[in-house]
Amino acid sequence: MANSIASGEFAEDESTPGARLGKVRWTICAMLFVATSINYMDRQVLSILKPTLQHSIGMTELDYGHIVGLFTFAYAVGLLAAGRFVDKVGTRIGYMVIMAIWSLSAMGHALANSVFEFGIARACLGLGESGNFPAAIKTTAEWFPQSERSLATGIFNSGTNVGVIVASLLVPWVTIHYGWHAAFLVTGIFSALWIALWYSKYRKPVDHPTLTGAELRHIYQEAAEKMGPSTPWAKLLGRRQTWAFTIAKFLTDPIWWFYLYWLPSFFSAKYHLDLSHLGLPLILVYNASTIGSIGGGWLPAPFRRMGLSAVNARLTAMLLAACLVVPVFLINYLHSEWAAIGLLSLAAAAHQGWSANLFTTASDMFPRSAVGSVTGIGGMAGSAGGFLLANYAGYILQLTHSYATLFALAASAYLVAFAIMHILAPGLKKVESLP
Repeated sequence: MANSIASGEFAEDESTPGARLGKVRWTICAMLFVATSINYMDRQVLSILKPTLQHSIGMTELDYGHIVGLFTFAYAVGLLAAGRFVDKVGTRIGYMVIMAIWSLSAMGHALANSVFEFGIARACLGLGESGNFPAAIKTTAEWFPQSERSLATGIFNSGTNVGVIVASLLVPWVTIHYGWHAAFLVTGIFSALWIALWYSKYRKPVDHPTLTGAELRHIYQEAAEKMGPSTPWAKLLGRRQTWAFTIAKFLTDPIWWFYLYWLPSFFSAKYHLDLSHLGLPLILVYNASTIGSIGGGWLPAPFRRMGLSAVNARLTAMLLAACLVVPVFLINYLHSEWAAIGLLSLAAAAHQGWSANLFTTASDMFPRSAVGSVTGIGGMAGSAGGFLLANYAGYILQLTHSYATLFALAASAYLVAFAIMHILAPGLKKVESLP
């Protein structure tokens, strides 16, 4: 395939009069966005229904903590297996299987009537949902040239915020009209439709029936690399680039989990907002993070036009995002809830901009055959960091009743991660071969 492109075997060319580049790759990106939105919809149902379940099955706060812990642990373990699985079977079949596992697990919550049964369902959901990002990142590596990967990643990654917002609107309505069991089942409809669409529409670029030769060459505009056999983890762990990506995920992914799980209680404790007033601040923060995800993914493009290389443009975008998070440590000194919303919106947007580019560094540094596995390793580290930070947050808040330490960690984590990446993988040096 690569040699065919390089030698100009395809008859159609971008320079040929009437030739069009095509936008099939952005259709693929749209499907990744929808999949990620469904992923976070399924993830949020339990937290939204927490008060209802506490009344209906007698779930305590401690029980809820154990259930969330099971999800996080299973998610961390699943990321390793999911990345490896996608590298072996490919994105078309791999993504379908992953979506099916997490969808059935999400709907399985409707059959649970005890804390133990919810714990089992939640662990299965964690195993299945862990595969979304390795599969999506590998798909992006297959369908986009390096210059467009961070934008594509930012677009599908914004589905994390859309999924939370949609779940917040849909789940209460379904629960009120049809009961909490139906709320766990309704998202399965979206999953089934997506699986059918993916099966019918998705192919690798070289096999896609509607892809123009011009767009295919655009996708492989870099020095084309062949898809080799998947690489054993032991060999990946021997590469400094793997550790650069993994440590950065370990340090910064937990900050997003902190925002997701602790912002409601922060607004309640700091500004005495009850449930009827929490919705607007959270929606504003999540919408800002959506803008940050897409904008951060787009940001390397203007830096490229300023004359920076693809790698330096990526790193400049990441450094800017890391700096924009720093002011969040001031939040403890603000007396206005709207000022706090503005500062948190900036921090959340900067995180998503950072995340979109950080995800893309895996495909920048590694051949396509290893991207899924590397993303899985990094994602597992991020989930492990999230588990540790969640426990630390509970301990600190119980001891001090102050968020100061936690927001100080949030403010500094990205610059520390950026420095470590620079030391371990200066210039995002590409792994030329994986023997």
